[in-house]
Amino acid sequence: MALIKSVRGFTPKMGKNVFLADNATVIGDVEMGDDCSIWFNAVLRGDVNSIRIGNKVNIQDGTVLHTLYQKSTVEIGDNVSVGHNVTIHGAKIEDNVLIGMGATILDHAVIGTNSIIAANSLVLTGTKVEPNSVYAGIPAKKVKDIEPEQTSEMVNKIANNYLMYSGWYKED
Repeated sequence: MALIKSVRGFTPKMGKNVFLADNATVIGDVEMGDDCSIWFNAVLRGDVNSIRIGNKVNIQDGTVLHTLYQKSTVEIGDNVSVGHNVTIHGAKIEDNVLIGMGATILDHAVIGTNSIIAANSLVLTGTKVEPNSVYAGIPAKKVKDIEPEQTSEMVNKIANNYLMYSGWYKED
């Protein structure tokens, strides 16, 4: 069973139809919407500041979400896929975004709507990722524009797949 822990008077709050893998960890001031999934070895550490997650978000295996005490928060919009082994530290992720495996997003970065962060990219503190774009590299730089329909279609497909996958675990 997932570890759900209260800290400093904050208890995590979950929406409807949320899946938490057996060894997922959700601590403190964390709120998530409906149809979310938190996968194996993911850690959402809302011990020092808040983490807010919208609807239909999947946080994949090995990902860590954390913040700076009294200085940054994590905000994730709707319909977001966060790949395996990602670190999001005190950043804002807008709607319809794909964060590739192994990416790191640092404090006060903002990832614009309908964007893609390529695998293993490093988004530096304070970076503003333009909506409808792809960023890649260390540090991450814009590599191209993308049509909102392309991003929406891809992110929707991934998000819907993760809803399906989480349903497999609920059947058992």
